[in-house]
Amino acid sequence: MSQQYFNDSDVINSVLDFNHAGETGATPFIVAYGIDKNFLYGCGISIASILLANPSLALEFHVFTDFFSEDDRARFDALAKQYSTRIVVSLIDCEKLKLLPSTKNWTYATYFRFIIADHFAGKADKVLYLDADIACQGSIQELADLQFSENEIAAVVVEGESAWWQKRAVSLDTPGLEKGYFNAGFLLINIPQWAKAGISVNAINMLRDPAVVSKITHLDQDVLNMLLVGKTRFVDKKFNTQFSINYELKAQAVNPVNDATVFIHYIGPTKPWHVWATYPVSRAFLNARQHSPWRDAALLSPGNANQWRYAAKHYFKQKKYLAGVAGYLTYFMHKVK
Repeated sequence: MSQQYFNDSDVINSVLDFNHAGETGATPFIVAYGIDKNFLYGCGISIASILLANPSLALEFHVFTDFFSEDDRARFDALAKQYSTRIVVSLIDCEKLKLLPSTKNWTYATYFRFIIADHFAGKADKVLYLDADIACQGSIQELADLQFSENEIAAVVVEGESAWWQKRAVSLDTPGLEKGYFNAGFLLINIPQWAKAGISVNAINMLRDPAVVSKITHLDQDVLNMLLVGKTRFVDKKFNTQFSINYELKAQAVNPVNDATVFIHYIGPTKPWHVWATYPVSRAFLNARQHSPWRDAALLSPGNANQWRYAAKHYFKQKKYLAGVAGYLTYFMHKVK
């Protein structure tokens, strides 16, 4: 029996449908994002990067957000038109989500993935959920063709190595995690099985349980790992190759991104849409930006003290010394205020 926690009528205020796909006859592969306003820039370029790298694949994009400006409306519509695709934007009422645990790094928007999974129950067999700080540089045909076995609820990519899995297994009191802990920024969801197992219902209930909340550090990612033990298929790391641009500040940073990488996941506070993030690893994002309606949108400048501090460090790393000094001065001014 299918179980959903979220009903569209309760959480979706309005829908914008930018449909320039035309009639192809092919069933599109659905890619979905759940974001707040800080990730709309990244989301637009992420969509552009997938379209750029997969010109022959029938695709449809769904964006779930609680903020969408007139400028966003114009650019997303232009993106759909440019690539003859369909982008559906659902405006979310997220007041209930704000009652759930959050941190400085994970806001209530992290729970949009549960709304997404419940929204597609009865409408699609599988949906690819992606974080918006992911850029594509290869074919996703393998994901579009993937067939789940009966007991698989999601296809995922491991995060870290065995030592990290063992730590998570102990701290979350879930021994099965010793075999692999996944990053929830990439989830290929088996929608019927997700609904049948009531994953959204169980996850939200766990996030309201003080005993569970006392264990978790990665919010819904931890909870999903606890719920999906033994019910996932681990796919190649090329589909979620994680790299923090701040690793560039380290002397011996190892960049795992290579020509085989399909999705680059820019974890950490510095994103490729930041003006101080001009490194080779940002190339996939910047190339997609040039082939999108955001080509004339400036990369984002620092907006708070923490960003000014990182910007200053990166400017010195890039030997832009005057910009680095100015960045540190601005950082100290923010701190004083």
